[in-house]
Amino acid sequence: MIFFTKLLLAHLIGDFLLQPTRWVVHKEVHKITSKFLYLHISIHFGVTMLLLWDLNQWQWAALIAVSHYFIDLGKLYSNPHFKNKAIPFFVDQLLHIIVLYSCAYHTNLLEHTIALVKEFDWNLITAIVFIGAPSSIIMAKLLGGMSDRIELDHKSLPNAGKYIGIIERLFVLIFIILGRWEAIGLLITAKSVFRFNDLKESNSRKLTEYILIGTLLSFGLAIITGILYMWVS
Repeated sequence: MIFFTKLLLAHLIGDFLLQPTRWVVHKEVHKITSKFLYLHISIHFGVTMLLLWDLNQWQWAALIAVSHYFIDLGKLYSNPHFKNKAIPFFVDQLLHIIVLYSCAYHTNLLEHTIALVKEFDWNLITAIVFIGAPSSIIMAKLLGGMSDRIELDHKSLPNAGKYIGIIERLFVLIFIILGRWEAIGLLITAKSVFRFNDLKESNSRKLTEYILIGTLLSFGLAIITGILYMWVS
């Protein structure tokens, strides 16, 4: 496990801490001819060797560096074809982690992967999935009749409310699992404070009631999910 942790740490340092934004921009423009692409790969090799602190492990550092080069090239040339730039980024990171995982557990890769999958907490995974998009859709259906009566005089970020709801429900679920029910109250208070100015400026009772119902419904779904998870676990 410590071998994989060192490889992952080297990746995080090389990809995020030691890669300035101007390098990223230069690579996106010049792609395979960018000098920073090769400097970036060299840094990955160096940091990996430094953390492993064993010259006999140089082949793994070299393999990771070479695979990193081709994965990054694939990202650079495919990136313009994606409207959502987050997709190639996360695919790129996932491929890097798969390479690191394969190097760390190459002697028993299949057995370790099977054992890892068997250890998954499927109840927790189901709970996390439910408080995400399914809960957002449920809330949209329940609040659909009310939202048509609300007049908004300001613009917000696309799907901002949806993502805020998902994140807050995730926090609620975590707090329930940790047994920190008081933190849920603090979360509700924090959200109320952030919403106070919007409600004050709008001076709309309908909007206030709509936000209150939506908040209670969101927290209620998360709390019920958390209780059910603790009950079946």
